[in-house]
Amino acid sequence: MTPVTPGWRIERRTLAHPDAAHLVERVQDEYAVLYGDPDSAPMEDDEFVGGRGAFLVGYLDETPVATAAWRWHAVPEGVRAGPAVELKRMYVVPELRRRGLARAMLAAVEADARAAGAAASVLETGLRQPEAIALYLSEGYREVPGFGHYQWSPLARCYAKEFV
Repeated sequence: MTPVTPGWRIERRTLAHPDAAHLVERVQDEYAVLYGDPDSAPMEDDEFVGGRGAFLVGYLDETPVATAAWRWHAVPEGVRAGPAVELKRMYVVPELRRRGLARAMLAAVEADARAAGAAASVLETGLRQPEAIALYLSEGYREVPGFGHYQWSPLARCYAKEFV
């Protein structure tokens, strides 16, 4: 992929890697502001390694500024293809938004999941994140019935994209 900006690169990391952990903490702080609490959906480091998924960190020069991850997921209602992965922790630091970094991270995490054999990608997001929803819709995602940890939340929205 062509760099979004000079010095841009994406590296595979573990969820426990200091750069990944730092960015997860930042996104959790943002969720607390938006929704009153951090995201309580369970996530374990071993879900993102060894063929079970991947955790990607985007760097601008040597500074970690973005994340995107995938893990295998049961094919939820409304998804026509499988196997499926669930996208997690799509995040770009606020000071670098609107530069194409989120779109680059989404493309990278989808490519990584497809290379592992995924036929579809699903995700949960929230109504208080309209920019994220707009990104997903612009990249071919469509709304599907609720699934996962927040399936009953009135603020949650679920989306899917079939790769095939």
